[in-house]
Amino acid sequence: MDTQTVTPSPVAADAPAVRLTEGAVTHIKRMLTENQMEGYGLRFGIQGGGCSGYSYQLEFEEAPQPEDEVYTFDGVRVFLNPLHKEYLNGSEVDFRDELIGAGFHIENPNVKRSCGCGTSFDV
Repeated sequence: MDTQTVTPSPVAADAPAVRLTEGAVTHIKRMLTENQMEGYGLRFGIQGGGCSGYSYQLEFEEAPQPEDEVYTFDGVRVFLNPLHKEYLNGSEVDFRDELIGAGFHIENPNVKRSCGCGTSFDV
C-alpha cells in the first residue's frame, strides 16, 4: 500500500481570509477620497442581528485594533478581528453599481442560510 504525504502550499497558508474585488477596491478608494479619509481602512466583521442571526459590518476606521489581521488590496487596507475569521474566511467583497441593488455584495462560503432580503445570515 502506497501512502502519500500532502503538504499544504505556503501560498494557501498566507492567503488572506477575505478578498476585495477590483470593483470594491475602486469604490472604496473613491469613498475615502470623497470623504477626505485617506489612510483609513475598511473594518469587515459581523455583528449579531437580523432575522437570520448575523449581519455584516462594513465601516471605515482610521487604524486597526492591536489584535486585528490587516490585509491590503491595491492600497486599501481591510481590518479583520480574528474572532470573526471563522465566519468570514473565504469571503469576497464586491461592489456592484446597478440600477437595482447597487452596493456591496458579499459572497461568503460559510453561510448556511440567509434571510429573504439578503442582509442577515446564519453559519
